[in-house]
Amino acid sequence: MDETGKRRVFTRREMLLALAGGAAAGACVRQAKPARPAMPARGNELILCGGDEVFILAVGTRRKPETRKVWSWRANDSFDMPLALRGLFKSTDDCKPVEGGRHILISSSGGAVALVERETKRATFYASVVNAHSAEMLPAGRIVAAASVSQSPRGNRLILFDVRRPEKELFSDPLDSAHGAVWDNERQILWALGDEELRAYRLLNWQSASPALRRDATFQLPDTGGHDLSPVPRTPLLFVSTGRHGWYFNRTQSRFMAHNVLINAAAIKSYSVNAATGQAAYTQAEGSNWWSERVHFLRPNGVLHLPGERLYKVRWNA
Repeated sequence: MDETGKRRVFTRREMLLALAGGAAAGACVRQAKPARPAMPARGNELILCGGDEVFILAVGTRRKPETRKVWSWRANDSFDMPLALRGLFKSTDDCKPVEGGRHILISSSGGAVALVERETKRATFYASVVNAHSAEMLPAGRIVAAASVSQSPRGNRLILFDVRRPEKELFSDPLDSAHGAVWDNERQILWALGDEELRAYRLLNWQSASPALRRDATFQLPDTGGHDLSPVPRTPLLFVSTGRHGWYFNRTQSRFMAHNVLINAAAIKSYSVNAATGQAAYTQAEGSNWWSERVHFLRPNGVLHLPGERLYKVRWNA
C-alpha cells in the first residue's frame, strides 16, 4: 500500500523490479548468504491454472527482470491418459507441485484429477472425481481428492487413491462441499476443508491394501463457504479462505485467527506462501466472475496483470 493507505497496482515491470529489489535487500542483511543464481530457481516459479491450460511462470531473471512462461500443460499433452478423461480438464482448479516440483498434481471441476510429470508431461496417475476442487499427495504413493458440490452421490466427499492403481477408489468419507486438502507431515495429519468445517484425519491401515482415513477432530469455520486451504511454511498456520473472509488456523492452538491483511477480503480463490522468500501470492475473483486476470502479492505488495487469462489458483513452486 502507498502512504495514503490505498493499494497500489503495479505494472508487471514495476512488480518484478520490486521482487528483484527485495531479494537484493535480503542479501545485504544476510552477508553470509551466497548470491542468487543467474537463472531463477524453482522457488521463483509460479504455477497457475483456471482454464484448460496449467502453466508455470519464472519470476525474475538476470539483470533485466521479466516473467517467462517456462512450462505449459493441456490434457491432450498426456497421450497416455484416456481420451474421455482428457476432455474433463477444461476447467482446472488446483495445480500443486509435488516431489520437489518434479510432478504437478492437477484437479479440474470438470471431473478429474491427474498427476503429471513435469519433464515428460506424462500422466502417471489419473482418476474421475466429480467436481474435483483439490487434491493432495499422501505418504506411500497415495492421493486424496476433494469432490465438491454435486447432485451425484459421488460428490461431497474425500476420496482416497493409490498412484499405482489409476481410477480405483480405495476409501471415501462424506464432506459437504469438499474444497481443500493439506498433508501435515510433522503432525501426520491430513487437513480437509468443507463448506462449514475444517477436519483433521489420521492415516489408518496405511501399509495394507485397504488404507483408510480416520476422522480425528472437527473445527467449525468462523463463517461458511470454505474454499482454499494452504500451509504457511515453517509456521503452525494454515491459511483458510471462506466466502467473505481470510483466516489463519493455528494447528498448535486449534483456533482460527483473522488474517492480518485479508480478513475482510471476499472470494479469495487461492493463497500460497513462498517457502524461500515468505512472499504470498493470491487470486481473488473479479466482479461477478469466478476467475481473475490478476495475481496479487504481499511482502512485497504488488499485482501481476495477465490480460485474457482466467486464473483460479496460483501456487509457488517451493
